[in-house]
Amino acid sequence: MAKAPPNQTREEQLARRRAAEEEALLREVDDAVRQGDMEHFGQRYGKPILALVVVAILAFGGYLFWQARLDGARERNAETLTVALDQIEAGNLQAGADALEDLASNGDGIARVNALLLQGGIASQQGNSERAAELFGEVAEDADAPSILRDVARIRRVAEQYEGMDKAAVVRELAPLAKPGQPFFGSAGELVAMAHLEQGNRREAGALFAEIAKAEDVPDGLRSRARQMAGVLGVDAVVDVEQLLEDQGVEAEVAPPAGQ
Repeated sequence: MAKAPPNQTREEQLARRRAAEEEALLREVDDAVRQGDMEHFGQRYGKPILALVVVAILAFGGYLFWQARLDGARERNAETLTVALDQIEAGNLQAGADALEDLASNGDGIARVNALLLQGGIASQQGNSERAAELFGEVAEDADAPSILRDVARIRRVAEQYEGMDKAAVVRELAPLAKPGQPFFGSAGELVAMAHLEQGNRREAGALFAEIAKAEDVPDGLRSRARQMAGVLGVDAVVDVEQLLEDQGVEAEVAPPAGQ
């Protein structure tokens, strides 16, 4: 306790002491009330809060377990695809197809889509167009597959069935993809142009071949074929004559100087 100022009277000293004691008592009472509130809160809400904490911990643990399983599944799928690709590159097509069978039949997600596309490619190389079209069709009709892979599958399915398809159906199926700027404009456009030609639509076929020939993002081999077809149909598809001659290894004739 602090010393009382020397000029305080006895009554003032007693009053100051009582105030200090009352303050200490109030502090003890306040602490006791706070402790009682915490005990009451714990009794009332402790179990529910503990249950929530346990549930949160279990949920987090379940999430980690799920992630681990997904990572493991991804690794297994990647290994399966790698083994299949190794077999395909080695020329063992049937071994590659067999390695993909379980993933294509029972897998899910992008791994299954890739397996189906690879199996379709193998069937095509083996000359089994019907099986190839069936496999590509599974991807083309899979709403969960990435759109760009569905487009690839649509083009490949039509290519496998082209000879037996109604050519108007070919145009309907691939016309949305046979437009400049589309990722597979060249491949889809060539099939649509050929379908137009077989229907007798020479103008549409020639115009589309010319667009393919002028598209800079189309492979050179396909552009060359399209340029030749456009020329046969009477459509000029050459944008830069000098560049074309250079690409074909032909030296352009140099005009003689004036006066000679």
